[in-house]
Amino acid sequence: MGSRIHIKMCWIRAFLTGWALLLVQLMSVEAVPISIDKTKVKEPEKKPEEPPANVDTGLHYDRYLREVIDFLEKDQHFREKLHNTDMEDIKQGKLAKELDFVSHHVRTKLDELKRQEVNRLRTLIKAKQDLEGGNDIAVDHQALLKQFEYLNHMNPHTFEVDDLDRLIKSATKDLENYDKERHEEFKKYEMMKEHDRREHLKTLDEDERKKEEEHYEEMRKKHADHPKVNHPGSQNQLKEVWEEADGLDPEDFDPKTFFNLHDTNGDGFFDEQELEALFTKELEKIYDPTNEEDDMVEMEEERLRMREHVMNEVDTNKDRLVSLDEFLVATKKKEFLEPDSWETLEQNQAYTDEEMREFEEHLSQQEQDLNQRAVDLQKQRDELERQQEQLNAQKMELQQAVEHMERLKSQKIEPPPEVHVEENAIPETHAADSQLHTEQEAQPQGQEDAPQPTHEMPQDHHEQQNQDPPHQGLPETHQDAPPGHEEVAQSLHHLP
Repeated sequence: MGSRIHIKMCWIRAFLTGWALLLVQLMSVEAVPISIDKTKVKEPEKKPEEPPANVDTGLHYDRYLREVIDFLEKDQHFREKLHNTDMEDIKQGKLAKELDFVSHHVRTKLDELKRQEVNRLRTLIKAKQDLEGGNDIAVDHQALLKQFEYLNHMNPHTFEVDDLDRLIKSATKDLENYDKERHEEFKKYEMMKEHDRREHLKTLDEDERKKEEEHYEEMRKKHADHPKVNHPGSQNQLKEVWEEADGLDPEDFDPKTFFNLHDTNGDGFFDEQELEALFTKELEKIYDPTNEEDDMVEMEEERLRMREHVMNEVDTNKDRLVSLDEFLVATKKKEFLEPDSWETLEQNQAYTDEEMREFEEHLSQQEQDLNQRAVDLQKQRDELERQQEQLNAQKMELQQAVEHMERLKSQKIEPPPEVHVEENAIPETHAADSQLHTEQEAQPQGQEDAPQPTHEMPQDHHEQQNQDPPHQGLPETHQDAPPGHEEVAQSLHHLP
């Protein structure tokens, strides 16, 4: 009963967070060490039950997930419901309905967490738009939030039953698909490696190509020449760990003691990380980082295959954890006592010939697309350079026109400055006035009948003249103005 309660109390960590304990180690090319070396085995002392440390699941919403988990576990009602809810009901979202009965404080905190998460997503969306050059484009956050299935974007303010249901189902799906995605990435890695090798051979002459092929076959045979690999999770495989890593007599092998020795965090389960640590001795038989023929990426794929195989055989409730009870049951099966031989990666090619052909066709199409894109970009560059040349020519013509206008302007006679004449003062244009008056007197006889200016003007005309503004710098004058001032005014009016 105690084991069952422990399973329920560790629901979220065991079901969601605990599922991905391996993620940090999967990206490392170094083997997981087993540092236990004991000559005497004792039953571990019972310790107060403590939840396992939170481990990054690798999900982009990991922080939000863990914070929701932490606050739900603080609610007494929710913890009690965990005791009576099996794993399948949790997967189907039945536990999510219990959210309506948690305390107000927890619900308030969950509301706040959701608002923070929605704001975080909006910030990410806006940042992505800015990077893509869409600074001036209005962002429809509601439409873009649809891609995040782990929360209800239509209600960004409160954490509801639907949010918990979405969170559980999304995390379940994402974590279950993780191994599948890793296998696909490894397959692409292997095909790219083979593609690069073939392309390299095309650059060699016949003799060099022959030597390269011989070297390749030699490395393959050397890699395949290794000690027998025990079936993962079998009695022989575990006894080898018991003897070489733990330093114990293989004749004294005890499954329960073995489990307690390698349950490194003492939570009563083998998680994926602890399981993978058990395969280190087998992997060291095949892979050595100092050998040219051994690929450490392939070693991690082999580790993943071993862990998946043991989980499929031992993890009967599919919670991605192996309990002590599950482990002890598995040690009594025929597969544990008399296992089949284990086929390693070199015996199981990661891809088919058809997949390789499609992969190379895809690469070829990508190369063509890139080449065409390069041609289009070059055309655009040429067109921009042509337009720039036209702009430069127009700029030069405009500059020349401006310089020509400046020269014409500098050759023109500037008009005389405006002179303000004080009362009874003779303007500075007196010399010009005398000259014009002399020229007028020298006109032919036929022009003598032309009306001459007079100093005595009607009073109304004199007033009108006083009201009119001066013309072209002509000073305002009264009856004291010198004779001929009207002709001077007409002459000055025609000056440029």
